[in-house]
Amino acid sequence: MRNDSIETLLLRHYGSSAPAPANLEQKLCQTVRQEVAAQERQQQVANIWQQRRVSRRRVLQLVTFSGAGLTALAAGLNGLQSSKQKPAYSM
Repeated sequence: MRNDSIETLLLRHYGSSAPAPANLEQKLCQTVRQEVAAQERQQQVANIWQQRRVSRRRVLQLVTFSGAGLTALAAGLNGLQSSKQKPAYSM
């Protein structure tokens, strides 16, 4: 893939008669800054979790409660689905 400038890509896509979008460069710079900040936050969170020690008790609690929560959620969904099913004909 070629490393074309924004102007070249816009000209190729819209032609020479189309006006450039207003504040295009500022919007692109702002978007890039936001993406960089989001990636930095994700990296910080990942570093914190990698450095944090987790006890066996806490791991067991997380596994137990997440499993129980998923079981309760599945049971609730099954209950909702079964309550919506009604026979086609009722006498």
